[in-house]
Amino acid sequence: MPAKSKAQQKAAGAALAAKRGEIKKSYLRGASRQMEKSMSEAELKKMAKTKRKGKPERVARKSASK
Repeated sequence: MPAKSKAQQKAAGAALAAKRGEIKKSYLRGASRQMEKSMSEAELKKMAKTKRKGKPERVARKSASK
């Protein structure tokens, strides 16, 4: 699945680096920590290599309660 925003793409890149052992897992925070735990290396690679051109910086969260 490709990243929907620049922030998501960056978080996937950080999670991928941690999964490969390039950075310590303790350096991860928030979304990147969750991604590292729940996604495979192949999924992270696919999300991290998404092109940034035309992507918003952040995507608004959907409201869960209505």
